[in-house]
Amino acid sequence: MSGFLASVCDVTEALTVRDVGVDIIDCKNPHQGALGALPAAAITRIVEAVGGECLTSATTGDDAHTPAQLSKAISTTADCGVDYVKFGLFDTDSASKLIQALNSLAVDHELIAVCFADRYDPTPLLPQLAASGIKGLMLDTADKSCGPLTRQWNTQRIGEFVDRVRSQGLVCGLAGRLSVADIPTLLPLQADYLGFRSALCSGDRRSGIERDAVIQVGEMMRCHIGSSTPADTAIPVP
Repeated sequence: MSGFLASVCDVTEALTVRDVGVDIIDCKNPHQGALGALPAAAITRIVEAVGGECLTSATTGDDAHTPAQLSKAISTTADCGVDYVKFGLFDTDSASKLIQALNSLAVDHELIAVCFADRYDPTPLLPQLAASGIKGLMLDTADKSCGPLTRQWNTQRIGEFVDRVRSQGLVCGLAGRLSVADIPTLLPLQADYLGFRSALCSGDRRSGIERDAVIQVGEMMRCHIGSSTPADTAIPVP
């Protein structure tokens, strides 16, 4: 089955989604781009408030484009106490350079690479990513104004990608302005988790999270679990 990841930007939102029963709480600043980073102190407060009742992750931001920048961002984020650190591979040129630096970083940290379906096809990078020692890969979208992931790639293409990622021994997540309507389509593809932000908010993704919206997404996921064969791996990451 696919886990439910909810992206939050403060303690209030984190406690709301925790109490509803999500699998992973992801710390992110929706005002600062696709992978906007929260201040370290804010991430630490969220982790402490969650109290280990579910897994946590945090994004490193959109500005780590060199190995040195990535290393610093990952270390800073990991020091906040999250279970997983998510970093972006925004284009194929920078991706090759950054992946080379992951071998040492992945020794000490549980890392999730985030690739963007509206910018490039990350499939050719999978063997190199798997060899780097990272935990998993998330397929997301960079430009949230262009609609959901399901508009960028069709269902067959997304499903083939999930299979390829998992065949490399990596955990696979799907995100990118997903809505409640996307859940019945995506759950049968057996990604390890589905990530949500916009669908949990009262307005756009920069608006605050609403409890009723979180409940609606959670209920829709549980409702359609029967249409999906449980994945081989447990739900471990964002």
